Amino acid sequence: MLAGVPLFAGLKGKQIKSVASAFARERSYETGEVIEKEGGSAVAFYLITGGSVEVRKGEKLVTKLGRGQFFGEMALIDKQPRSATVVSAESDTKALVMPLWNFKAAIETDPKIAMGVMKELARRLRETTNALTE
Repeated sequence: MLAGVPLFAGLKGKQIKSVASAFARERSYETGEVIEKEGGSAVAFYLITGGSVEVRKGEKLVTKLGRGQFFGEMALIDKQPRSATVVSAESDTKALVMPLWNFKAAIETDPKIAMGVMKELARRLRETTNALTE
């Protein structure tokens, strides 16, 4: 599954296995369950394997993310509190969970992963900028 995720698409077999082993476990979340809360401490990176999530800032819906998309990276990178609340949406959600120390090691040792995270951050920033200027 990881090979089909844009973030990891450029990785070779051994690199994919390394990334797969960095994920501690897969967790399930019921519809409406809060996965991360705005202002909370950052301890993990999440890759959605099933279902979807809503990202909310206060009561405002920022975006929806689905299978193959990820969240939680910003607070791990800048060591700031979580910038938004993430809630399991529409149906139960499954996500691979990567602890902070494994995420940090992955982006420090593999430039392709670091670049993939940066590309997604840039895409999200552009999307937010466009939404604010409309």
